[in-house]
Amino acid sequence: MQDITTNEQFNEIIVSEQPVIVKFYAGWCPDCTRMNMFIDPIVEEYSQYTWYEMNRDEFPELAEKYQVMGIPSLLIFKNGEKLAHLHSANAKSPEDVKEFLNAQA
Repeated sequence: MQDITTNEQFNEIIVSEQPVIVKFYAGWCPDCTRMNMFIDPIVEEYSQYTWYEMNRDEFPELAEKYQVMGIPSLLIFKNGEKLAHLHSANAKSPEDVKEFLNAQA
């Protein structure tokens, strides 16, 4: 998963014609640490997406704009539009994440 480090980079990434996933996280977040323990095989399995991550605390204005109220959150973007959002409450297990991704197919 590639790290997004600037607003400009984020804006360039989300306008992709191919769907991209942006994971919002924070270093202090235990649920984010838990997701990191199971996400790599999912990233490989769902390689039709390009996966990115960004620290929510470094980009609070983007988190607010895209309604990231809890972390970790997975957002799917295509052509600059948010297509789907997996909120933290529903992202506790690999099964939760896969169910979300399968629903987007």
